[in-house]
Amino acid sequence: MNKVLLIEDDQVLRENTAELLELSNFEVLTANNGLEGLKVANSESPDIIVCDIMMPRMDGYSVLEELTEKHSTKYIPFIFLSAKTERQDVRKGMNLGADDYITKPFTEDELISAIKSRLAKASILKDEREEPENLDIQTDNNLKTLNDLKNYFDDNGDLFSFNKNDVIYTEGQSSSYIYLILKGVVKCYIFDEKGKELTTALHKEDDLFGFTSFTQNIPYQETSTALKDTELVGITKTELGAVLAQNQKVTLELIQLLTDDLVGTKEQLLQMAYSSVQKKTAYTILKFAEKMNRKPEDPIKISRSDLASVAGIATETLIRTMTDFKKKGLIEMEGRNIKIVDLEKLRQMY
Repeated sequence: MNKVLLIEDDQVLRENTAELLELSNFEVLTANNGLEGLKVANSESPDIIVCDIMMPRMDGYSVLEELTEKHSTKYIPFIFLSAKTERQDVRKGMNLGADDYITKPFTEDELISAIKSRLAKASILKDEREEPENLDIQTDNNLKTLNDLKNYFDDNGDLFSFNKNDVIYTEGQSSSYIYLILKGVVKCYIFDEKGKELTTALHKEDDLFGFTSFTQNIPYQETSTALKDTELVGITKTELGAVLAQNQKVTLELIQLLTDDLVGTKEQLLQMAYSSVQKKTAYTILKFAEKMNRKPEDPIKISRSDLASVAGIATETLIRTMTDFKKKGLIEMEGRNIKIVDLEKLRQMY
């Protein structure tokens, strides 16, 4: 049974999360602040650590820094669990060596999936370290994590700027670049045989997109557009393929990212296929709020047609449903601006 150390100062969240982990067959150790968590980590040698950032006595960043300085704890997988969602906060945590970063509120599947994935990765890396004949590939890039790869994009990529509604690439266009979003939001979509636009993905800051094939000359399979003023850095497929070939660890991270994207796409398709109109509309508003804002309750500025496209319903139907949401006090509308008034009730609808 794998041993999880949960470091969280919120007693209710700590107890509920610990119970969730125990029901998933993990042995759970808990600590209510960073200093206590560091002591438990040193004495109990957990298999993985899940840690809040903002805590009394010692914050999560300091806990991770202390752990990475000791050989006995430096290889323990470490996941940040935090309400801090700013890009610089996420990047700071990953630069310190964290294996993952989960934002609150989170779902049971998100947490359990992240823990199991990181435990599997840690097991693979442990085998590599203990194999005497294993020769780790050394390159000038020496990328080990997905965050290292994003830093590589920052340092070596070509910079692109797009105004709101600018097309980044079109379906059928030769696929030359993979992109990292520095600022803005990007919508990817296709057109069906009747010319109706179907949104396939929404990407926010720090997301990678534009993947097709590293081995075949396959054009882009969708069109992408900037939903607001957007800055990107791009690496050519050829260069990225060479980097991944020389950095096996970051390749595993990228495979996990693409796998997670597929899971998310499957969830969206299930919502579109089987949910009621109200559920589809609620889900779509929340999805846009998540992608476009730091806080879901902040206003979003988005066209009704974009919302309808993602929800998979007619624009007229979406407008009627949103009007009903407004009457119920779930949202406010003013022109293209939509503000979530009752976040919890909207979440309960799907």
